[in-house]
Order: sequence, then C-alpha cells, then structure tokens
Amino acid sequence: MNKITKDWTLGDVINENEELQDVLMGFGMHCFSCPLSQMETLEEAAQVHGIDIDFLLEKLNEQNTK
Repeated sequence: MNKITKDWTLGDVINENEELQDVLMGFGMHCFSCPLSQMETLEEAAQVHGIDIDFLLEKLNEQNTK
C-alpha cells in the first residue's frame, strides 16, 4: 500500500482503499462522493472541517496497512 499524504485528494484515498471511507466518515468527512472530492486535497478538506491533518493522516495510514 502507498503512504497517504496531505496532497492526495479524497478520491485518491478511496481509490487506494475503499475501506478508508470509514476513517473519513469517523472524522465527519462524508464528502467523498462529492465532485470536489476529485480536486480537493486532504489538507484542504481537513482545514474546512477543522481537523488536524497530521492526526487524520496517521489514522488513514494505520488503517491502510491492515
């Protein structure tokens, strides 16, 4: 599996591993079906949702290695 970084879009994350939707939803990010999910980076989405990007990346990468 690839290491997820703040430059990835939400669409990239889902394409990498569909099970990561659960992690995103746990952070209140339900917008992966939105057209913006193909353009907005994780960093941008985290800012909009008031989420610590480093913590989000840690959780996504932990789940992505399982």
